[in-house]
Amino acid sequence: MNEKTMQAMEAHIPELAGNAVKQAYYQALTTSGKVLEAVNGKLVETTAEGGQRLIRNLPAPVAVTPGSKRVRTRK
Repeated sequence: MNEKTMQAMEAHIPELAGNAVKQAYYQALTTSGKVLEAVNGKLVETTAEGGQRLIRNLPAPVAVTPGSKRVRTRK
């Protein structure tokens, strides 16, 4: 496999990942009838029928500089 072929294949990784996430989402809805997801800063339970129930508000995202290391401490 040459470099050009490898780059062409790598270019499809985001599309493949997006399709895998979408497939897992629908499979979870089919299997259990509900999925937890983050929507606009809120944790929401979505049902197979399309209903949504607010579980809780999520904390603001933490900005992280690429390449930096973060250590989680116990509270």
